[in-house]
Amino acid sequence: MSKNNDVLDKNEIATLGASLRPIEQKLLKQGHKQGVTRIWFQGEEPYFDIFFEFQDNELIWFQFTLRSKSLSWDRRTPIIQTGNTNELQVNDVSFYAASKTIEQDNQLDCEFVQLVKSILQTRVEEEVFSQAIALFN
Repeated sequence: MSKNNDVLDKNEIATLGASLRPIEQKLLKQGHKQGVTRIWFQGEEPYFDIFFEFQDNELIWFQFTLRSKSLSWDRRTPIIQTGNTNELQVNDVSFYAASKTIEQDNQLDCEFVQLVKSILQTRVEEEVFSQAIALFN
């Protein structure tokens, strides 16, 4: 992973994957796009979130954040992008836990991409995760 994160071993990856829990749909903004369903998973570790958007059971948007790093994909520009979030910047006076800004990396963080793929693979039996894994091929 990048300079401010340690490489995780298989047990840590399995623990992160197992900690993901779906957040109740009523807590999410829905209906901003006709026929689009958003699914949110939150991990036990702070700032560990995965969002999926589906239209007609097809993945159209995906965002994964962990330890101030981000990976995202959008069907409109179907490339994987990595970036950094502001979540660990506690000196930010505008900080609000539910808001998150992401600054895209100039160059893909390949180590983080591999970590994300490894965490998703711990849940491969679930359709939402398997569709996201397919993006890495």
